[in-house]
Amino acid sequence: MDCGEQVRCLELAKSSAFCRAIYSEIEEVGWEHLVRLGGDLTFLSFRVLDEKGRVHVLEIQLDKTYPKDPPMVSADVPYMFNLEWSMNSRLKDLVKQFQELLEKLQEFWSTLDEIDRSFWVVDPKSPTRAMSFRQIQIGNGCVIMLSINVNNPKSLPDRCRFMGSGTTVNTLRKIWKRNSKRWMRDKTFQENLASILETHLPRSQDFPKDDRQVECGICYAQCLPIDDELGTKSGSGTDYMCENTNCNRAFHSMCLVDWLHSITTTRQSFNVLFGNCPYCSEPVAVKLNNTK
Repeated sequence: MDCGEQVRCLELAKSSAFCRAIYSEIEEVGWEHLVRLGGDLTFLSFRVLDEKGRVHVLEIQLDKTYPKDPPMVSADVPYMFNLEWSMNSRLKDLVKQFQELLEKLQEFWSTLDEIDRSFWVVDPKSPTRAMSFRQIQIGNGCVIMLSINVNNPKSLPDRCRFMGSGTTVNTLRKIWKRNSKRWMRDKTFQENLASILETHLPRSQDFPKDDRQVECGICYAQCLPIDDELGTKSGSGTDYMCENTNCNRAFHSMCLVDWLHSITTTRQSFNVLFGNCPYCSEPVAVKLNNTK
């Protein structure tokens, strides 16, 4: 065997060992939690539910030297954990560290969820789990922008900014400064804000809030490509949403049908496919004639 063939055989052996190792580690985490897996196995993402049922996606980028070099990780969170890694570490250890981070962030997200339920939030329209600020309509053409402390969310907000007409804003600033000591951790955010501002704040508008995500949760594109073969679906946006309120992932029905066809547990009755959401595993049902 010449030198070139020896090198190719060695590279093939390393590649095979890498693939076996990754498949084994995915098995330890659970294939049901896998959202995406790159063709060369260096990119993968897992679906992780926190104790409140919120859905989080952990994205992992591996180097070919893995596990010698630690993976790079990203997720929709306000900050990432400091990864503890050694040659003996595995993907399940990474997921466990991510779950520990999610536990620390529960009070932070619960506080933001309370704000979104209790007030008329004008920005952000579609908040992500990484965002720590909210702009709240307080009446008389004025808005208050609050920055929530990630590590101490029940405390007085880190930053407070009033926006609106000059006279009203100046009055509100004085009221905030005078009453800020009224803030109490054992009260709800709504009670504290009403106490400090000495007014009842308006709730969200009567029409339902549209929590639809613009991007498809499978192809990650806003619209399908413009293609005559797609018929009426050519260039269309997402048209299916998971009914689990803790998920609310949006999909192109065509993408969801293709994904369901690739899963062995999917069932079909007449022109309807029955399966599970790729993110939260809640039941989904898609009509085939809606994909044409």
